[in-house]
Amino acid sequence: MNVSLRDLARKIFDFGLGEALARLCSVTTLLLLAHKFGVVFVGIYALAQGMVQYSYPFIDFGLRHVGARLIAKYPQAGEEIALQVQRRRLRMAALLIPILMAYAASVKLPASGKLFVFSFAAVGSLYALSLDWAAWGKEHLRLASLGRASVPACVLLALLLGHNSGNVLWWLVGGNVAGNLLQAAIFSAWWHRHQPAHQEQIPLEQIRDALAWRRTSVMGLAWFCNMAFASIDMLMLGVMSNPRQVGLYSAAYRILSQVLFTYYLMTSVLYPQLARQSREQRLSMLRSRILLTVGGLGFVIAGIVTLVRRPVIAILFGGDFQAATLLLMLLAWAIPLDFVTSYLTNAYIAWGMEKQILLCTFVAASSNVVLNLFAIPRYGATGTAVNTLISYVILLVSLALVGRSAKELTVEPVREPELIV
Repeated sequence: MNVSLRDLARKIFDFGLGEALARLCSVTTLLLLAHKFGVVFVGIYALAQGMVQYSYPFIDFGLRHVGARLIAKYPQAGEEIALQVQRRRLRMAALLIPILMAYAASVKLPASGKLFVFSFAAVGSLYALSLDWAAWGKEHLRLASLGRASVPACVLLALLLGHNSGNVLWWLVGGNVAGNLLQAAIFSAWWHRHQPAHQEQIPLEQIRDALAWRRTSVMGLAWFCNMAFASIDMLMLGVMSNPRQVGLYSAAYRILSQVLFTYYLMTSVLYPQLARQSREQRLSMLRSRILLTVGGLGFVIAGIVTLVRRPVIAILFGGDFQAATLLLMLLAWAIPLDFVTSYLTNAYIAWGMEKQILLCTFVAASSNVVLNLFAIPRYGATGTAVNTLISYVILLVSLALVGRSAKELTVEPVREPELIV
């Protein structure tokens, strides 16, 4: 079934509304911290945020995608599906706490900074209570995105209320608590209002089999490796460098992520259409003309970012962050590589190639980690930025190689009918 451009635009708007609000609140929080408290403060907060970002895929570990798919397919069995998914998400959240504690203890911060980083990240584990994945599965896209925006909105509000206090970091923790509890309450209230009148008669074994670890772990590992490839740099800088290097890298990376936001939104909304394609249609989506157009658009944007990097850094973050202009220039040239790799990754997952994506992201993330082990002690954030470009090239080559041999992209030959003599 084809989706009209009008319907596609509506879905992008609905899904993007909350995402845009969340990003606006998150960026505003970072900018306020940068102008009032400086680079080191931004570095400490960026480490805490980075830990929260890693908490989400760990808690979900494939359950977000699988649970949403089951809700969409069996809406009348929603109560049983939600029970199974949420029970495992809570267990994963409990398992996450000691991991967060171990990482917070290892970062190069004073005791008060380590305590804040752990507390902020541990509070983020309350995400396990959220039913946003169910709203996504029922295609309540505006609710799904706006509900998730409650967390950065509450953190920003807490900063505005407590920015003049001597304990501003703990105001941020309080805002994170309020935001996560509000998010859980919003989706819980929605869920109870939209409960089906009767439960569909589906054997429990069918749901449990779909949610079995062996089925969800491939998607979970692939997502986790992709997250590690994209942002492991920040966490490694926290352990191997100092808060100033983390703050500078965070400023440059935050600008880069805003540039990529609209592109990611479009590829996410196109996911269902890609999933319905035949093998012939899949091959047509991989024509060199399409890939060169995608990469060329990224190349133009990278050139613009490079030209305006100095005034952008000065206006957004202030004079203390001028050292981040070199980092932004280097990271800008990851944009065309990211446009192509994100396009291929999204398409491969839609075509059922999770195992290939897991292999590619594992290779790219591992190479990034190894390169950073050698570069960070000598070159700090600059070495990390260079390694990001190298890792993107490795990911692109890996995606090209697995695509050439994947059975999902092989068109079966048409057999000629046999002639009867």
